[in-house]
Amino acid sequence: MIHHTVDHSSTHLSAEDLAALRENLHEQRRFRQEQLDRLARPVTPRPGARGPRQAAAQIEVRVELAASARMVLTDVEAALRRMAEGSYGGCHLCRRPVERERLMIVPQARYCARCQQVKETAP
Repeated sequence: MIHHTVDHSSTHLSAEDLAALRENLHEQRRFRQEQLDRLARPVTPRPGARGPRQAAAQIEVRVELAASARMVLTDVEAALRRMAEGSYGGCHLCRRPVERERLMIVPQARYCARCQQVKETAP
């Protein structure tokens, strides 16, 4: 039988950790909102652009960037709501704490590293 022990220093979030994570999330939210504002502006052809084909490609890239920014913004806002509700830092699948180190890197993470890996490899 294999026993797994949880190192509480790797899962516990101090008040200072939460404050830093909250500030990071607010910063990410501001960045994504500014990014979406920039991407919503009309496309101006680059100097030396080669016609409608290149303009269409530029629009396609902007659409993809905006979709990605909206997705991250949604995740960031959800993390801020979880903080406000007091449920921040719990894995949405296994209900264990998300590793502190993981949250410091990806503060909007919804899953612990193990569950994230399972989600990514599931068909």
